Amino acid sequence: MFRELVSLTRREVLKLGRNPAAIFTGLLLPVLYLVLFGNGFSINPSNFLQNPTPAAIQAFNVAYFRGAPNYYSYFAVGMVGFTAVTATLFIGANVIFDKLFGIFKRVRGTPAPAASIFGARLIAGTLQPILLSFFVIALALLFFHVPGLHGLDVTASVGFVQVAEIAAAIVLLSGMFATLFLTFGILIDTPQTYFATINLVNLPILLTSDALYPWGSMPDWLRTVSSYNPVSLAVNTMRECLFGSAAYPYPPAVYLGALAVWTAAFVILAIVLVRRALGPVA
Repeated sequence: MFRELVSLTRREVLKLGRNPAAIFTGLLLPVLYLVLFGNGFSINPSNFLQNPTPAAIQAFNVAYFRGAPNYYSYFAVGMVGFTAVTATLFIGANVIFDKLFGIFKRVRGTPAPAASIFGARLIAGTLQPILLSFFVIALALLFFHVPGLHGLDVTASVGFVQVAEIAAAIVLLSGMFATLFLTFGILIDTPQTYFATINLVNLPILLTSDALYPWGSMPDWLRTVSSYNPVSLAVNTMRECLFGSAAYPYPPAVYLGALAVWTAAFVILAIVLVRRALGPVA
């Protein structure tokens, strides 16, 4: 089983590497969001305060941006979670197109077990959003040193533990949504139905998170929903590691634990739903 898993994973990674258009698009979209959206919607606390003293601005940042020194830094970390989700959208679509061309049926007809087929696509599909998420962090940090652009301003002391927690949040979030969308791709047979389904799931999850919305501008009911949203759990982990814990009721390990529960639930659901779909070919 392990040999088949390695071979199929290598095949999926090579397919990705041989598609430069997809790589270019995946890299371009985060750049456009960070340069245009983040800079265009940058919020200045002085516009909302009658007496914008340093203490008042700091209190505003804690209330509205969960301790981030400015909206752009808040937004840049949210973009990491946003990218981890959106970069997994096409993993299921690739399965559907392989079905239409008969490729998926031929793979299922090989001696490779169903677990290897599913696992290979999951590993390859998770690798891309993980790499893109770290690319977003690196790019936002780089922009901080470019004159005329906003960038990610890290205000907390970041050590090995914080880096490990940030990496764990990215891996868990990417793996969770890669599992979900891969499962949809295996269960659904037409691209139209697939994209309609993922939009029905993807958009409500992103729009009820605090990835992009300032926390302080949310109504109470949306804050409650956002507190349990897996995207919010991931970005809260990263923000607390990068900006400090003053605006958070729990340490990063608690948010990571809740995110791990979400991921485990999606993996178990995927195993139940896919086991029959990837049964022996008649």
